[in-house]
Amino acid sequence: MINLPPFIPGMELSRLFFNEAVQPILDRYFPGLAYSAGRLDFGSDVLGFDTPMSRDHDWGPRLMIFLDEEELETRRDDILRSLSRHLPVHIHGYPTHYENFDSDGAQMTPVEHGPVNPYISVISPERFFLGYAGVDITRPLTAADWLVIPWQRLATIRSGQVFHDGLKRLSEIKSVLRWYPHDLWLYTLAAQWRQIDQEEPFMGRTASAGDEIGSRLISSRLLNRLMQLCFLLEQNWPPYSKWFGSAFSRLKCAPTLQPLSMQVTEATDWKIREKGLSELYIHIGCIHNKQGITAYVEPEVTPFHKRPFQVPHSQRYADALYAAIRSEEVLALPRYTGSIDQMIDNIDVLESIPMCQHLKHVYQNSIPDTFPNPCPHMDPRTLKEN
Repeated sequence: MINLPPFIPGMELSRLFFNEAVQPILDRYFPGLAYSAGRLDFGSDVLGFDTPMSRDHDWGPRLMIFLDEEELETRRDDILRSLSRHLPVHIHGYPTHYENFDSDGAQMTPVEHGPVNPYISVISPERFFLGYAGVDITRPLTAADWLVIPWQRLATIRSGQVFHDGLKRLSEIKSVLRWYPHDLWLYTLAAQWRQIDQEEPFMGRTASAGDEIGSRLISSRLLNRLMQLCFLLEQNWPPYSKWFGSAFSRLKCAPTLQPLSMQVTEATDWKIREKGLSELYIHIGCIHNKQGITAYVEPEVTPFHKRPFQVPHSQRYADALYAAIRSEEVLALPRYTGSIDQMIDNIDVLESIPMCQHLKHVYQNSIPDTFPNPCPHMDPRTLKEN
């Protein structure tokens, strides 16, 4: 790695880059140009989790410049040429020239003089949001539109910053995408509680059968789903795995729930894991009730049937949430499917907006049960009892 000056958070460096270098050039060579600028795309720096280690690729004085669609084709190349010719080779000691855009990550590369190859994209808001999140900003979002936007993309749009909004549109779009509409929020919460309900007795059951590895794996999965639930309850988009724990530590509930979470992950005895999970269930149930979004649900753990496993019977929360949904569009969605992040845990899918969009049909079409039930006396919801 090249010798670099003291660390500056990447978002702050990008803001300085715009204010001190890019904006003066645009004002001088393109007076009266209506544009917006900021960072809403990928990067640990956009989420605010970058460290000095982040500087080895796709980091540094980066920028997005937004033009109206009708201006884009006629002004884009001129703007990029002017910036290449007139930008300084450093900003606060960091190179503005980049190389290896086609490799595993663009890298800042020192040069003695310009022209430079800056990490700047010029795009219209319509093209950016359609390509980055699959969102057509020219029309209202449907429930299906919302549910196929990956949480990671929504997280960066929300946490990203607009340095200048001459188009007077970016801040409004960010506000729209800040969080789900109310009933869609209830729908995703119900799906999350349902996922917990499906496995809540298995941590103890596997341990009682001598399967310690299985017990630990299930407790970790339950913990992950409980943490995701906390994000949803506090209306924060959960980021992907690298920054999931870091982002969780910033939630309001974290000071109380983190020690209990550590108790679950560190326990070598399943009864201790159960105690930690039980306390988490009760605390999170209290958070649910404080939101005032459903009828009151008693936050408690009780035995699973006659077995010695304490569970919260999470279906109670899911049922209460469904009872509170009023939107016919949301009620018509497949029950308990939730968002694409709740349905799929595959990075190659979640990082492919075209593939996410392809899955929109899951929410748009009702899927009939065309296969006969081989055990008609059994409700699938009771299969966990065995």
